[in-house]
Amino acid sequence: MRFSSITALALASLATAQEVSPTPTGCTVDPEATYAKSAKLPDPFLLADGKRLATKDEWACKRAEIRDQIQRYELGPKPAKPTVSATASGGKINIVSSEGGKSASFSVSIKLPSGGAAPYPAVIAFEGTSIPVPAGVATITFPNHEVAADDPRGKGKFYDLYGSSHSAGALIAWAWGVSRVVDALEQLGADATKIDAKRLAVTGCSRNGKGALIAGAFDDRIALVLPQEGGSGGPGCWRIVADIKKNGTKTEDATQIINGDSWFAKAFTTYAPDTTVLPYDHHMLMALVAPRGLLVIENSGIDYLGPISTYGCSVAARLVYESLGAKDAMGISQASHGNSHCQMPSSQNSEVAAFFNKFLLGQSSVATDVVKTDGKFTWWADQWIGWTAPKLS
Repeated sequence: MRFSSITALALASLATAQEVSPTPTGCTVDPEATYAKSAKLPDPFLLADGKRLATKDEWACKRAEIRDQIQRYELGPKPAKPTVSATASGGKINIVSSEGGKSASFSVSIKLPSGGAAPYPAVIAFEGTSIPVPAGVATITFPNHEVAADDPRGKGKFYDLYGSSHSAGALIAWAWGVSRVVDALEQLGADATKIDAKRLAVTGCSRNGKGALIAGAFDDRIALVLPQEGGSGGPGCWRIVADIKKNGTKTEDATQIINGDSWFAKAFTTYAPDTTVLPYDHHMLMALVAPRGLLVIENSGIDYLGPISTYGCSVAARLVYESLGAKDAMGISQASHGNSHCQMPSSQNSEVAAFFNKFLLGQSSVATDVVKTDGKFTWWADQWIGWTAPKLS
């Protein structure tokens, strides 16, 4: 199927041409703002100054606020774009980032489709894919652990460039690396790479699912985000997972995560024991992707992933999509396949295909109104959501 210019324009309206969309004039993010503790999920429609959102422009202000909060309290800062140069050869792209007299490089591999016509849409896959990729979509394998190690802290190409003591955790360092891949694709152009840089998705599973979600949340050029079984620290909300762990479920909460791998900033150790002090939760992390495509792919059969947390948190995030008039751009698919972690069952294939078709392949009529779980739990929205979602004008 040839990709028409009309369809290209429609897709381009979902992703932007900039890593970070401009914050509207008049928006301020106060780093000294103080927040009351909240046992429920914080209101994504309330600014730090107490003003409640009424317009999409005001959502852009809130979005800037959320980005700042998540980096400040949890992830660490994502550095601005350095000087980037790239070369393509033999199915690989070598990417060199330079800043302050230092340079660091890493390479990604590209697998092009056997059919169709270039330039192809592509999915950037953290260490390879564990979801079905449709014919006609290229795969770019991203070596996230080369960019930043899980353990020990401060190792990898990111830290070679910015220093081993940089306050960014591995997850935001991986997001930085994905952004440099997008930079390279834009710089080299479709003639050299055979990739359409305006039709990009990102995916990963488990810790890489957390990474894929954060990469998509912090780069507006990515049109589709497909985190798989990311659990706590990904699509799971800290408050909900803390509650279910307190009630006896063997799941991974913030305190356990922060005492393990170096995914988060050291600053998060201050807040992990009591996440009710945070002015956000991960429903707001997912809302950063809106109105671009987001399909949360989860496994209800592994308690460690916190199935009620990932489901409920995603339901809360989808209320932001609904307020923006983009409800069908976010889907939630949770299916049990026991302990088969990162081995997606065929029952979820059609939903993954639908999101690829709509957001990368331009099939705008495909149905993506997906909210489903087979989890053996009851989601009590009133327990966690004490706010209503306005229709933003």
